[in-house]
Amino acid sequence: MDFPSYNCKRLVWFELHSTMEHAIVREKQLKGGSRKRKTALIEAENPLWDDLFESICG
Repeated sequence: MDFPSYNCKRLVWFELHSTMEHAIVREKQLKGGSRKRKTALIEAENPLWDDLFESICG
């Protein structure tokens, strides 16, 4: 399966959920939101847009 290239280079935000169902509901909420709202969500927790990959994957 081929996936489109989005040129993603950093993990700047993530959420953990207790069940797959909760994660899917949240994903749909986020996808329906504006870019401005998504940017505000990231900047509230990670204002410098640091790459979080190493901090969660070690």
